[in-house]
Amino acid sequence: MIALLADYGLLASAVLAGALAVGLLGYLWLSPGPVRIPMERRRPGHVPAASALQRGAGSATSLVEQVIRRRGAPVGASTLELAAVKLRAQDFVFLVIVGSLVGAALGLLLGGVLLAVLLTVVVPVGARIMLGLRISKRQRQFADQLDDSLQLMASNLRAGHSLPQALSSVASEAESPSSEEFVRIVNETRVGRDLGVALDITAARMASDDFSWIAQAIAINREVGGNLAEVLDGVSNTIRQRNDIKRQVATLSAEGKLSALILMALPFGLAIFLLVTNPAYLAPFTESLLGYGLMILGVVMLTIGGLWLRKTVEIKF
Repeated sequence: MIALLADYGLLASAVLAGALAVGLLGYLWLSPGPVRIPMERRRPGHVPAASALQRGAGSATSLVEQVIRRRGAPVGASTLELAAVKLRAQDFVFLVIVGSLVGAALGLLLGGVLLAVLLTVVVPVGARIMLGLRISKRQRQFADQLDDSLQLMASNLRAGHSLPQALSSVASEAESPSSEEFVRIVNETRVGRDLGVALDITAARMASDDFSWIAQAIAINREVGGNLAEVLDGVSNTIRQRNDIKRQVATLSAEGKLSALILMALPFGLAIFLLVTNPAYLAPFTESLLGYGLMILGVVMLTIGGLWLRKTVEIKF
């Protein structure tokens, strides 16, 4: 009995200690921290000294900027802007260089020179792919929002606003990236560029045939006159129907795309499985010239098949 009471006492003590620990951690986590007043408010006009890391990074980016001015940038400011990357070209190139150096160091530590070279190449290639994916995503979002933008423009025109005011309304009320592109159009027209030219440049930058049609409709209306709101309604209806057909085609072709992906990944997956479970089965391919020739032939045939499958499942409008 005494031992049972002792066990209950130890259990209660442990529960109480755990509750106190949880309460203390919750208080430390949820309690407001000390009030910190920014330096610019405590000492107006005081400019804090840059750290050694900031000075080194600034010097490095300045050097990269000089090299870019002399030989050109692998990634221009327009590409970064189109991808919605809020960095200067020299800063982006500097980050890629640092990433390549870090990849090379990790490769040397983990696997030797071959892995270091591979990781050094992967970083800039991955950065380029990332920019391409962001640009494609932004262009798709712009195309999906185009119908709403046209309806907003037509509503403003019916309310008696001028075309520049309608564009400004879209720039202030639409979602990103449409708002950013219309802000660019409005700013370009304010500094003297013709509206038709600004619209055509935006259509080319966003790779949008639909917006090119809108630019042509606005240009024709400015020449011959008429009710621009009705014209935009007609174009909006056409774009809406076209997008519906696109979605239907994408749904119907999804099975073919998945089949193509599985067929392309199956040889590599099977080879990895055999290397793990039975390496001797694939050993003859690396022991003779015939084996290397068969592997090269397999890669060539796989590439041809992949290109053929891509053309089969890819439908352009």
